[in-house]
Amino acid sequence: MEAVHDVVILGSGLAGLRAAVEAARVSNDELDIAIVSRVQLVRSHSVCAEGGTAAVMQPEEGDSLELHAWDTVRGSDFLADQDVVKRFVEESPKEILQLEHWGIPWSRRHDGRINQRPFGGHSFDRATFAEDKTGFFEMHTLYDTLQKFARVTRYDECYVTSILVDNGVFQGITAWALTSGEFFLIKGKALVIAAGGACRMFAFTTYSLSATGDGMAMAYRAGLPLKDMEFVQFHPTGLVPSGILITEGARGEGGYLINNKGERFMEKYAPSKMETAPRDIVSRSEMTEILEGRGFSRPDGLDYVHLDLRHLGADRINERLPLIREVAIKLASIDPIEKPIPIRPAAHYCMGGIRTDIDGATPVEGIWAGGEVACVSLHGANRLGANSTAECLVWGKIIGEKAARYAMARGSVAPTPPQRIQEEERRLFGWIGHGNGKEDVFLIRAELQRLMDKNVSIYRNGPDLEAALKKVRELKQRVEHVRVVDTSRIYNTNLVAVLETINLIDLAETIVLGALARTESRGAHSRTDFPDRDDVNWTRHTLAYYSPEGPRLEYSSVNISMWQPVERKY
Repeated sequence: MEAVHDVVILGSGLAGLRAAVEAARVSNDELDIAIVSRVQLVRSHSVCAEGGTAAVMQPEEGDSLELHAWDTVRGSDFLADQDVVKRFVEESPKEILQLEHWGIPWSRRHDGRINQRPFGGHSFDRATFAEDKTGFFEMHTLYDTLQKFARVTRYDECYVTSILVDNGVFQGITAWALTSGEFFLIKGKALVIAAGGACRMFAFTTYSLSATGDGMAMAYRAGLPLKDMEFVQFHPTGLVPSGILITEGARGEGGYLINNKGERFMEKYAPSKMETAPRDIVSRSEMTEILEGRGFSRPDGLDYVHLDLRHLGADRINERLPLIREVAIKLASIDPIEKPIPIRPAAHYCMGGIRTDIDGATPVEGIWAGGEVACVSLHGANRLGANSTAECLVWGKIIGEKAARYAMARGSVAPTPPQRIQEEERRLFGWIGHGNGKEDVFLIRAELQRLMDKNVSIYRNGPDLEAALKKVRELKQRVEHVRVVDTSRIYNTNLVAVLETINLIDLAETIVLGALARTESRGAHSRTDFPDRDDVNWTRHTLAYYSPEGPRLEYSSVNISMWQPVERKY
């Protein structure tokens, strides 16, 4: 089968849905738009975003675009491109109001205005929220809005296996329909990649099982460079033992972090911001407490500290944090009204991703990328909380419009040689998972996750990273020996697991190699053997290019157009 569309959108989270809506709006519903998703449209990981979406909404009370930009640049440890930051802070308030007009139920102040709460690293209460289910409501609002447009085709539960590029121009994608087993080509004039992150390469993570970096990995193998992959954010409050996210909004509402001595230990590490310091600082502080014996022990090694909400009272918890209470009760048998919540840092977000320019355009003509899958260099070395959902909305709109205008100006879709499709089908069903059976893909993935948790976590060092690189390359060889016994093409979850694991290993290699090369500490990349930030040598972005032998690293400059790097204190 072969399907032809004008704009193909890979991914159905916040960025993907926002891009689809904008492409349809710009073209007055004249373009034929496809949304291809490995899950159903409202089950993307974006529904798990809880705490808020950052935007300057109250300038009359002291907030400003310049202050939001400064917070973002300082939070990034001066690795964000400052022209990108400027555009972001200018556009994000418009997206809040746009969702308002589309019907999102923002939480309100008593006077009816949209409410905002404090969030880590922000100098002003600018996290716009809908209870503690912000991503859920944003997703459903975009999904509802999308129903206005007739020329949108959904490909739910389709696993995309490759991105086809010819002479530097996008041609199409190959997809495997899990529900029917059919393998087919989807051709298009323009591609929007909005396929999310890759934090499932870690064992203790806040991320859904579907966050296996498929979009990043396919783009990487298609020749698109990945940028700043060594920077992985750890969220300070992953619920122990599951890793499920306990929103930063819990600390924004006034929650305390407590060690086993009953101390609010953030006073030692960030006295001016306390629990609402940036995530990299809070995560390192928690791990220091745990490593120095001031945490609470568990037999499985998932030692933790406490997040205490009890002083907030039942009314405030039930009004502002109802999901957090429900999660804690159901998954930890703890009611936060009565007891503190056990938490520790969890892998949460990839600051790196597909390299794009300020418009979300990749180096390949006809391909744009946005959201977590992309690196437009907004977050630099550390993302501020609530900036990610805003980024998805801002660049979802931008790339949706750019892709639509490109498609409207372009002629017919170029033909794709049939042999390329046949080669990909043979690779998928005739080579992958046809090893000698000596290896188990689930054991390989578990080894990768343990390795990343241990060697490429919050604190890193040269010997650990070298050992991790050697192990990742060993796993890359071992996965070729996996044999998938199931020969069916319908919901062959074992074959999906092999594809996911190959993607995770490829991306892990870029993270480890980039981290090993970066001989400094900056943001979420903290090396105990190079504890200082090195602005002379490392105020630059890492670019990883695919080669059969492994990633080839290059570097590019950081846009510093507003503020020079200074010491980062909170």
